[in-house]
Amino acid sequence: MNLSTKHLLGIKHLTKEDIETILSTAADFKDVLQRPVKKVPSLRDVTIVNLFYENSTRTRMSFELAEKRLSADTLNFSASGSSAAKGETLLDTVNNILSMKVDMVVMRHSASGAPHFLAKKIDAAIVNAGDGINEHPTQALLDAFSMQEKFGSLQGLNVAIIGDIMHSRVALSNIYLLKKMGAEVMVAGPPTLIPKYIKEALGVKVEYNVKAALEWCDVANVLRIQLERQSQPLFSSLREYNLAYGISRKLLDSICKEITIMHPGPINRGVELDSDVADGSNSIILNQVENGVAVRMAVLYLLRP
Repeated sequence: MNLSTKHLLGIKHLTKEDIETILSTAADFKDVLQRPVKKVPSLRDVTIVNLFYENSTRTRMSFELAEKRLSADTLNFSASGSSAAKGETLLDTVNNILSMKVDMVVMRHSASGAPHFLAKKIDAAIVNAGDGINEHPTQALLDAFSMQEKFGSLQGLNVAIIGDIMHSRVALSNIYLLKKMGAEVMVAGPPTLIPKYIKEALGVKVEYNVKAALEWCDVANVLRIQLERQSQPLFSSLREYNLAYGISRKLLDSICKEITIMHPGPINRGVELDSDVADGSNSIILNQVENGVAVRMAVLYLLRP
């Protein structure tokens, strides 16, 4: 099994068949992860560098564990404390690493398009682990895997993405993927956090009333407010945001249907999600974390040299 592309730069560049291949391969690797011996030799003698120019906990740990489960040799690079902090360019950094005979690069960068730039310059396979406010493809894949595991299919599923749509690479990747797989997508949140032309550009529904969005959806994928990406205040306060757009147990109980709650993390408890919702019976947030390892194993395996 192979993908139609050498790199995973974004969901936008994948076909529906690529997505189906990744999800089915992830299911096989999840079975492997349930065994007493969770390691397979699939990427033995393959060297992977984790090139992280942004802080990360879940994504970085998930990729590192996926690589170890596949028996790959790994190198970990962090921009802080490296030559990058002294002014070395991205391309020089990567070329120096590649001179050590690296086969694959897992890359997170604050600049949108950085993995695409690198893919034109080097021969190694590149996996985008998040670039600026562009895409986060493996997060969308693990979200899709978690939804498919819960519902059996994405076809016809109503998914509301709620929160800071404007600054979210997770939102964009999820929209691309869900639309390709036949789901219906709605974005919801404050008007200041939803791009003006997203309905026409991406073919999604737009809702500014969170209760109405919850009444429509089967799944609510709730995003955190990304204050670090906002150059100016886009709502009055976090407390006011919670009162108007936060998901509480009281709000969910007022809706006469069961809604599956998801979140890519990290959660701002008491802002976009109350703790009793994040930890409640309808939440599959921890399933997402578990599934992330299997999905990233699948991606690395399918892109192997």
